[in-house]
This record gives sequence, structure tokens and C-alpha cells, in this order.
Amino acid sequence: MKTTDPWKLAATPRLIPGLALVVASMLALFLVPHEYFVVATFVSTSCMMGAAYGLGGLRVARRPRTTSLVIGVLTAALLYLIFYLGGAAIDTLHPFGISSAAEESIYALIASPSNPLYLQVGLLFFDSAGYESFFRGVLQHRLQATIGVAAAPAVALIDAGLHIATLNPVWVAGTFFTDLIWGLTYHYGKGTQASFTSHLVWDLIIFVVLPVK
Repeated sequence: MKTTDPWKLAATPRLIPGLALVVASMLALFLVPHEYFVVATFVSTSCMMGAAYGLGGLRVARRPRTTSLVIGVLTAALLYLIFYLGGAAIDTLHPFGISSAAEESIYALIASPSNPLYLQVGLLFFDSAGYESFFRGVLQHRLQATIGVAAAPAVALIDAGLHIATLNPVWVAGTFFTDLIWGLTYHYGKGTQASFTSHLVWDLIIFVVLPVK
């Protein structure tokens, strides 16, 4: 079927190598020794932003949109509340033998005393910009044209599937849920400005300001 969308025409030939680059960088991130996690995160998220730029998905708004920023902050607050309650439930119920130690191992990779605050903030900025520019700005943008809002859970499944390499079920489930919320934020907030705001604010709160552990 012929398309008249110039963005799609320009992006289609480069989508497969761009996706392959992102997948390879993410698998390397999850499989390297933990002491290299910070460096690997910068490399992987830079690959995401580079691929997104090449595919037309890295768009910087000329001016902040108040509605998008408000939606982003509200969904970040909602996500934090859900994770706070979810952590309490895990500690109480221990479903499938899972404990909060599974969560703490994730937080420790970033919010470690060996990582100074400026490094943590920089890492979380790259994390938010990389994932939102590629997974929402490229993949969800393309899928939305065909399946609409269903693109949000579809992209969440892709990202969560890649996180299976961590062998951490809490990380996989958390990735699907947060990606679903950010996908809906992207859809209803009309762009990455809303989803990036949500992602960055949530990252800063849960990893730096008020960690859930």
C-alpha cells in the first residue's frame, strides 16, 4: 500500500538496522557485569537517541506545552504511587516467592553511593530521552498510524520482552507497566514532551528523591 507520509518514506529503509542497533545495545546493557552498568546505559541510550534521530523520531518542541507537562507530571505521580503500593504488597504477600530484594537490586544499579548525584541525574536524563525518543517517538509513532492506542501495549511488550534478558521478573513486569503508562501518556499527551516529562520525573523521584525500598 502506497503511503504519502514523508516521515514514513524516509524512515522505513532505516528502521531494521536502527532497531537492530538498539536491541544489541540493550542486550549488552543487561548482560555486562554490574560495575559497567552506568557506562553501558549511557552507550545504549545514546544508541536509542542516535537511531531515533536517523529515523525522524527525535523531535524537540519549540516551546513547552503546558498540557503535556501537566499530563507528564500527573502520570509520573500516579506511577510512583502505584509502585509504592506495589512494593508494600510484595513485602506483605511475597507472590511467587518474590521479595522487595528484587526491586532493591534494580535501584542499587543507579542509586549507588559510588555514583555521585550529578551522575545519577545525568544517567536518568539519558534513560528518559533515549527510551522515549525511540520506543515512543519511533516505534509507537509508526504503529499508532495502523492500530491507534493499541500501539502503547504493543511497544510495552517489545520493551518488556527485551528485559527478559535481565532474568528479573520484577524488572520485566515493571518495564511493561511503566511503558504502558508512558505509551498512553504519549498518545493522549500528543507527543514525547508528555511522555519524556513523565519518564524523567518518575525516574528522579523513584531513584533519587524517594526510592521505594
